[in-house]
Amino acid sequence: MDPRGTRRSSAADGRRTLTFVPFDGSLRAAVFLERPNRFLCRVLLDGPPGAPMGDPVEAHLPDPGRLTELLVTGRRVLVEAAASPERRTRWTLRLARTPANDGWVSLDTTLPNRLLAQAFREAAGTGQDALEELPGWIMDRAEATFGPSRFDFLLKRAHATSGDSGMILEAKSVTLVEDGRALFPDAVTARGARHVREMADLARQGRPGTVIFVAQREDVESIEAAWEIDPDFADALAEARAAGIRVLGRRCRVTPEGVTLLGPVPVLDPAEG
Repeated sequence: MDPRGTRRSSAADGRRTLTFVPFDGSLRAAVFLERPNRFLCRVLLDGPPGAPMGDPVEAHLPDPGRLTELLVTGRRVLVEAAASPERRTRWTLRLARTPANDGWVSLDTTLPNRLLAQAFREAAGTGQDALEELPGWIMDRAEATFGPSRFDFLLKRAHATSGDSGMILEAKSVTLVEDGRALFPDAVTARGARHVREMADLARQGRPGTVIFVAQREDVESIEAAWEIDPDFADALAEARAAGIRVLGRRCRVTPEGVTLLGPVPVLDPAEG
C-alpha cells in the first residue's frame, strides 16, 4: 500500500491500481442489539477471548436507510472508536456481516464520495482515467451547485476548451442486495428522485450528467432501481436515462482494514432483471 492509501490490484486486474480507503483506526468486534432511531444503535462490545461481553454501548450509525436485512439483533458488526472523547456517542458502526455471513457491508453513505474523490486525485497527472467508464474526464470540484441543488461532483474534460460545460457526477450508496441484485434505494428517497430529475433537466439544456451507484459490498452481480420500494425514484431514473444521463455501477471489497473500489457492474432496467 502506498502512503495515499492505494493498493495494487491482483494480476487478474492487469495494470490497474484499485482505490483503497482505509479506516482511521482499528475496528472492534461487537454484536448488534437495537436501533432506537435512524442514526443511533446499541451494541455489545466483544471483550478479550473467554471474557464475558460488557454493557451495551451506543454507536452512531452513518446510514439513515432501513437496513432491515443487515441490522438484525445478534448480527456481528464492527465499530470504530470516535476520534474525539467529547463526542456523545463514543463509537461509530462501520461494518455489518452479510445475511449469509460471507462478507462485510459498509454502512457509511459518505464513503462512495470519498472513494470517487480519491480515485480522481490519484489519477490526476498520470494520464490514466479515474473511472474507465468516463474516459478523459477529471474532477473540477466537489459539491457543485446548479439551481436549487448541490451535486456531488463537477467533472471537466482533461483537455477542455472554453465551450465545454463540464459533467455532473452524482453518487448513490447501495447496501441492499437480493440474490446478487443490488437495489437502490432501500427506503423512499424524495431527495434522490428530485436530484435525478434535475440532472435530466440540465441534460436537456446541454449539461451532461452521470449517476453512479456504488454497492458497498462485494456480493453484487448487477444493480437496479428498487421499483417495489420507491417507484417514483425508479421512474425518475428512467426519465433521466431517456434524457441522456449515463447510469453506472461499481461494487466494493469491504474488509476490517478498509474499502476498495472495484470494477464496473451493470445497472439494469428492472424490466431486464
